[in-house]
Amino acid sequence: MDRAELEIEAVVDNLPLVTEFIESRLEAFDCPPRTQMQINIAVEEIFVNIAHYAYGKEKGTATVRAEISEDPVTVTITFMDHGIPYDPLSKEDPDVTLSAEERDIGGLGIFMTKKTMDDVSYEYRNGQNILTLKKKL
Repeated sequence: MDRAELEIEAVVDNLPLVTEFIESRLEAFDCPPRTQMQINIAVEEIFVNIAHYAYGKEKGTATVRAEISEDPVTVTITFMDHGIPYDPLSKEDPDVTLSAEERDIGGLGIFMTKKTMDDVSYEYRNGQNILTLKKKL
């Protein structure tokens, strides 16, 4: 198993560093471009949510762990922060049959993440939000 971690200040300006970290792991395993794009969108959604909401007006850190296992080749990306407990998966999915004007604001990014990843899970443990994405390469 290939495993690496990045601990970084949870601010939107650090998104390119997080994306670069994940992309470097995926490129080492010949990740197909479409799959890489889906993972990048999910990573952006989760990290930006942490940056915007986890610590309120304070600043904090996020740890991003990338693990790649074989048979089948699967990437597991885990986001951990010590921010306000929040399970984004508990929110009801938006009604995508409605027009943009009719839909409530928010929730579309998490919805897309759940639809494009093979598994998305959340837990709050030991004072930490832990959100995990899994995708077969």
